[in-house]
Amino acid sequence: MSARLAGKTALVTAAGQGIGRAVAEAFASEGAKVVATDISLELLGGLSGTPGVVVERLDMLDAVAIADAARRHPDVDVLFNGAGYVHHGSVLDCTEEQWNFAFDLNVRSMYRSIKAFLPGMLARGNGSIINVASGASSVKAAANRFVYGATKAAVIGLTKSVALDFITRGVRCNAICPGTVESPSLRERMRALSASSGQSLEQVEAMFVARQPMGRLGTAAEVAALAVYLAGDESRFTTGTASLVDGGWTL
Repeated sequence: MSARLAGKTALVTAAGQGIGRAVAEAFASEGAKVVATDISLELLGGLSGTPGVVVERLDMLDAVAIADAARRHPDVDVLFNGAGYVHHGSVLDCTEEQWNFAFDLNVRSMYRSIKAFLPGMLARGNGSIINVASGASSVKAAANRFVYGATKAAVIGLTKSVALDFITRGVRCNAICPGTVESPSLRERMRALSASSGQSLEQVEAMFVARQPMGRLGTAAEVAALAVYLAGDESRFTTGTASLVDGGWTL
């Protein structure tokens, strides 16, 4: 441990698995006090007992719960917004309900959490907000990722706006744009696509890997390493960015 985040308090959403889990663990290993949240306490169980980590259930669709979390944790100076969902399909496949749910979870939850935790950061004159966007966004279109790409483009716009509005007040806001990253949710999408397309699971996995120029999937730890940098003081001259961790997919 190099203690790059010593003295910082971070709240991480969607910390139960995948990227959020890796970020919570990485933050703690670098000396931060971490509030690891997820809608599933069962998924958070694996983090219980980790030094420097407390776990809490938090529904990112519940505005009251988000505001209450900010009241209970007024010292948060690193906010990692990782909650999100990936819908499959084109505009013709997207229902009104899917559109609403995607924007509620992928975008509105970030609006709510930033609005809740930002005042405390401004009062202290220091803070780092990190939003998970995607390479599939305003950066590049991905097939059958219509509403997901729309939401992640919105996240990039939200990030840049927050960064600009508070650039002189000590609070930075950056987005991370992953490519295809190995995670439990990716495996769920692979199984769903296999079932709906008639392809074998091996064929579906090979398709996901083939679209990565490096010839492999990314890892959650590789994304978490960038999150550690953006959370720490070494990135204090960095704000408003949409940093790609995509194995060259968007080249």
